[in-house]
This record gives sequence, structure tokens and C-alpha cells, in this order.
Amino acid sequence: MSSSILVKSKSIGMKKAVLLTELNPRTVNGILKALPLKGVANTWGEEIYFEVPVTLPEENSSREVEKGYVAYWPPGKAICIFFGPTPMSKKGKIIAYSPVNVFAKIEGDLKDFKKVKDGEEIIVEKE
Repeated sequence: MSSSILVKSKSIGMKKAVLLTELNPRTVNGILKALPLKGVANTWGEEIYFEVPVTLPEENSSREVEKGYVAYWPPGKAICIFFGPTPMSKKGKIIAYSPVNVFAKIEGDLKDFKKVKDGEEIIVEKE
């Protein structure tokens, strides 16, 4: 099984994300089986999310996430990329709108994610 995926868009180029299989193995497997995935970016504070044709249940889900986390949002059937505070964040903690299943973490600099605009195509694929 692959240990990382690639996240691509016009604004960010290509970023590697290491899979966190030990955290949510069923979510990782569900996402990997569906790759490649394409979606249209929506921004919410310093979060990008995009709907994908994947249906997965909650698995060890949480509202509090770390910078760089990539997660699946079950109610929205979306992938979320957290690169800073959201409108729900408080006291330096990054808070998702509702619980998400974290499945990967972006490696390296996250500043390019600030360039992504609503409507931009995002692609997630196997490395």
C-alpha cells in the first residue's frame, strides 16, 4: 500500500501528504480505493475543502486538528486540508466545522495553500 498521496492544483503545484494509516485505517483505505479524486475548492478561513464521490462513516473523528492535516468530512462527503485557523478556531487551536477523519498530513511549507481560490480544481492522486 502507498504511504503517501499527492495533492495538486494550479496555485499549490504538487504537495506530498504522508498517510496516517494508524490513525484511521478504514478512511485511508476508502480514500486510496477511490483515487484519483478531483474536486472544486471551497475556502473557509485557512481550510480548503472539496466534495468527492466517496461515502465513509466517522472513524476516530475529531473537531480539533493540526496544521497540515488532510481529513475526510463525513457529513459533507468532502476532503478538507487545514493549513491554519478556521472561523471556528480558538486560542491557537484549529477547529473543524464538525468532526473529521484525519487520514494524511501535508509535508513541507503550507503557505501556497493561501493562494487557492474558490472554484479552483484540486486533484488528489497516488504518488
